[in-house]
Amino acid sequence: MFLSALLSVIGLGFLCWLLFSLAVYALPFFVAVTLGYYAFENGAGPIGAVAVALFAGAIALVLGQVAFATFRSQTIRLALGALYALPAGVAGFHAVKGLSETGGAGETWTLVFASIGAVIVGASAWIRIASLAGQDARQID
Repeated sequence: MFLSALLSVIGLGFLCWLLFSLAVYALPFFVAVTLGYYAFENGAGPIGAVAVALFAGAIALVLGQVAFATFRSQTIRLALGALYALPAGVAGFHAVKGLSETGGAGETWTLVFASIGAVIVGASAWIRIASLAGQDARQID
């Protein structure tokens, strides 16, 4: 019984770490899947669709980081950060909602936990994209 509870806590901790680590990649992943699916539907084949998806996701991530690092306007940086944080917040909402429902929380508490999770994951993604762009800016100087 103790081993099962311990492994459950370790597994949940790993999933939370993974969610926070990958949250910044929600927008590039969405772009990659969308363009990969579009390429596949237009006759690119599976290998071509995967190549298009990988290229599109990498470009979306790099362009966002470069734009965040080069623009000095706080309004533009806020908009770019929100562009990356909002999909991450949606992903965080659904991840925490699923975990809360699995844990047996009631409907109201599930939505409360999911909303808090969305804010935390979105903020984490915004901070992470800002720090990644800051590292790129220091390397350019």
